Amino acid sequence: MPLHTRILLGLAVGAALGLGANLGLGADHAVVQFVLTYVAGPLGQVFLRILSMVVMPLVFASIALGVAGVGDIRRAGRMGVKTLAFFLVTTALASALGLLLVSLVDPGAYVSPAVRDELVAQYARTSGPPPAPTSFGVETFVGIVTRNPLKSAVDGDMLGVIFFGLMFGAGITLIREDRQKTMMGFLEALAEVISAIVDMAMKIAPYGVAGLIFGVTALFGFALLAPLGVYVALVLGALALHAIGTMGLVIRALVGVSPWIFFSKIRAALVTAFSTSSSSATLPTNLLVGQQNLGIPPRICGFVYPLGATMCMNGTALFEGITVIFLCQVFGVALSLGQMAVIIAMAVLTSVGAAAVPGGSIPLLVGMLTMFGVPGEGIAVIIGIDRILDMARTSVNVLGDHVAAAFVARSEGLWSPEHLTKSVPPDR
Repeated sequence: MPLHTRILLGLAVGAALGLGANLGLGADHAVVQFVLTYVAGPLGQVFLRILSMVVMPLVFASIALGVAGVGDIRRAGRMGVKTLAFFLVTTALASALGLLLVSLVDPGAYVSPAVRDELVAQYARTSGPPPAPTSFGVETFVGIVTRNPLKSAVDGDMLGVIFFGLMFGAGITLIREDRQKTMMGFLEALAEVISAIVDMAMKIAPYGVAGLIFGVTALFGFALLAPLGVYVALVLGALALHAIGTMGLVIRALVGVSPWIFFSKIRAALVTAFSTSSSSATLPTNLLVGQQNLGIPPRICGFVYPLGATMCMNGTALFEGITVIFLCQVFGVALSLGQMAVIIAMAVLTSVGAAAVPGGSIPLLVGMLTMFGVPGEGIAVIIGIDRILDMARTSVNVLGDHVAAAFVARSEGLWSPEHLTKSVPPDR
């Protein structure tokens, strides 16, 4: 049975048992408390602890690899600069759009004060008091420069770990080429190991999700369904708005074609991304569609698409920004404009560090939540419905890859909109 089917089955089982317990026995019943304490609770905690365990090494390895790769990108000249700039700007636009929409819609307002107080109290009992939220000011910029990267990792200081990763990657570009290869090999191996651990965590995800959802629904019943429904609609609507609105304008202005024609040409890649929830798994389809459907030269495809599979994360950044704000609203954590600016920056940076596999952004979300005073266990509120959101945001990520490839090829004088009429569909 496919992983996503098992996760959805775990979600359904956990929700059904939780609602049944809430309606039939009540959250305070001895049987419900026994299941929460000795079955559902431990299952969910083991799953979350594995995700939390890999956050810091994943961020460090991904950020350092990305920066170290700039050495090769710089040697590639203008094409590398254009590609990186496109990825970062469009990802920042997506994150900013998500924060604007979640602030306007305010899905957390649908949580009643009583439920909010109980949520805070419940997670305080199981995980201790929530961490102090990250402030914003001059001290924020000074504090980014960590004195001790190991202490930053232990304390959950993601900004400090990100800075160390940036400096480590930059340092790699300045040493001898043979040692660069050694360090790059080490970082690539570390990233693969962490991705393998995330994959193992996904194997027990159906049981962990069932335990987490049982706990939430047994305690709160239908009280969280309305805000969750608004949250899901908001994320999907924001992803659609970014894809059709923001990226549609980019396609029209920088690629020079109708967005609808462009979308129709890359339909196979979008369907693959939606069904696999993995940018890496979609890479072979991207290369085929880019060359045969869009008519982009192979050397542009071979450069932009592999880089985009790890760095072009428009949908992931948008999702992370909305999710962090929503859970802050749910847990009653007020955020200043400065803290929202930090969330935009964090969403851009951590989305680059997200593993290009199903559920790859969940460990990073846990780390981001703790930065802003929300217990990491609060991810349980949304993890059960993450699969459909993962499918949608991966499609937006892949859309960004294709737009970037067309933009870079056109700007280099190697492609024009007329190529779309000359290209032929790939063999099926």
